[in-house]
Amino acid sequence: MTSTAEAREILRRTGDQPDDEIDLAEAALALGALELPNSDLDGYRRHIRAIVEDMAAQDAPDGDSLDSRIERLRRVIGERHGYSGDHDTYDDLQNANLLRVIDRRRGLPVALGILYMHAARSQGWSMVGLNFPGHFLVRIDQGPARAIVDPFNDGQIRTVVDLRDLLKATAGSAAELEPEHYQPVSNRDVLLRLQNNIKLRHLSAHAVPKALEVLEGMRLFAPHEPALWRETGLLEAHTGNIRDAIVALETFMALTGDEHHRMQTASLIQQLKKRLN
Repeated sequence: MTSTAEAREILRRTGDQPDDEIDLAEAALALGALELPNSDLDGYRRHIRAIVEDMAAQDAPDGDSLDSRIERLRRVIGERHGYSGDHDTYDDLQNANLLRVIDRRRGLPVALGILYMHAARSQGWSMVGLNFPGHFLVRIDQGPARAIVDPFNDGQIRTVVDLRDLLKATAGSAAELEPEHYQPVSNRDVLLRLQNNIKLRHLSAHAVPKALEVLEGMRLFAPHEPALWRETGLLEAHTGNIRDAIVALETFMALTGDEHHRMQTASLIQQLKKRLN
């Protein structure tokens, strides 16, 4: 069984690693264990290894083409192991916890995307998450060939028309595709996006202490991300934890290069310190 302390240590080590050395699946399992302490992470690791082994055992009937790689991912993750997007209970918090995603074989786009990326990278293939708003997508590259894949919808290849429809469905009818929507994101950003789903659902339910717990885990693997410290400080102030709020906001000040936010935050820190006197 993995204790909360062990899960935190995995995430702390992740926070010290260069981004390209981060094991997305291992970090996501540790995040799940923070929420579900004393889980058997070794059992979940064995399952992920089984996915990797099944990927390696798959034949490529049409040669090692981009399409055949995508088909292998679909066969292993979708058909053999039964994963699919949770269309029926999309907002269920379990869909963003990789442990429960593995248990239920259902999840959010970003949780399933982590499994796709881990499986693809285990074969030496190039796959990255994309900065697409509202619906996480991955891109697989093979030389000059590339395709955008939707892990939530059984590994469907998304066309420009599909992407435009997806964007309008999540961001409104006036939204249009922009170059930044096709940009790859870092491994840390993928993990941040996973946890943001949980944090935002807690905030929507006015469960601020739970949101602060999620932020604490996020700061372990992304300790130099200024926005996390700023949000922590604001939420701590909201709940009346003034000293903790000041520490978080001062850390934000040390990390950020945004002068406008620095000025705003300096003023807020002074106000908070007056409340302590």
